[in-house]
Amino acid sequence: MASVITASEPSWIAPFAALSPRCFGKLLTTLRRDGADVVHRGRPWRLPLEDRVLLVTTYWRTNLTLRQLAPLFGVSKSTASRVINHLGPLLALQPRKRFGKDTVLIVDGTLVPTRDHTIAERSKNYRYSTNHQVVIDADTRLVVVVGRQLAGNRNDCKAWEESGAKDAVGNTVTIADGGYPGTGLVIPHRRERGQAQLPAWKEKHNKSHKQVRARVEHVFARMKTWKILRDCRLKGDGVHHAMLGIARLHNLALAG
Repeated sequence: MASVITASEPSWIAPFAALSPRCFGKLLTTLRRDGADVVHRGRPWRLPLEDRVLLVTTYWRTNLTLRQLAPLFGVSKSTASRVINHLGPLLALQPRKRFGKDTVLIVDGTLVPTRDHTIAERSKNYRYSTNHQVVIDADTRLVVVVGRQLAGNRNDCKAWEESGAKDAVGNTVTIADGGYPGTGLVIPHRRERGQAQLPAWKEKHNKSHKQVRARVEHVFARMKTWKILRDCRLKGDGVHHAMLGIARLHNLALAG
């Protein structure tokens, strides 16, 4: 069965991996260094590593079913499934472990509609979703941490701690929206009981806070162009691996 999409044709890389051929090559180099292409006992992979990576990114990018995706790469549905299950975790973003003393981070939660109801719950969008806490560097807009997936009905205050995002950033200054009261994060000023309006200096601070915090919303907008984050059919940790992988690809594309 002949393939239609292949990484040997650079024109396929940008549409389905959202990377330039140069960045895609850097990703392959890192994966090989980490042992993604080590030959094990048993049946060898039908596709070379570059095509397997492109298959995974194409799946995340288009959210095609495996029955639709497999013929595009000239493999069977079961082979495509094994490639995704094998490479998905290897493409995951590694959380940053050290932060400079002047680093400012931004955190917010995003909901991913998920069909696996064992890990999802109905959320404020009335769909079964998972909650993902995403932390970015306010200066570079790079994703530095993605918390573990939680049920979509978990509020951000709880999710911030339970997802592991809080432990990952430590004492680094972190900005958040008003949905994180009592967490120690930098959130907007609120009117006190009986207070008609905020003082002018607090209003000014809130305006500046909103403008900076909007950067994480812009990151979400870019990540949600990957259609798997609009309706994820993966089970178990698959949605978490997709979030981490897409975050890594976002960083590669942004950093060049």
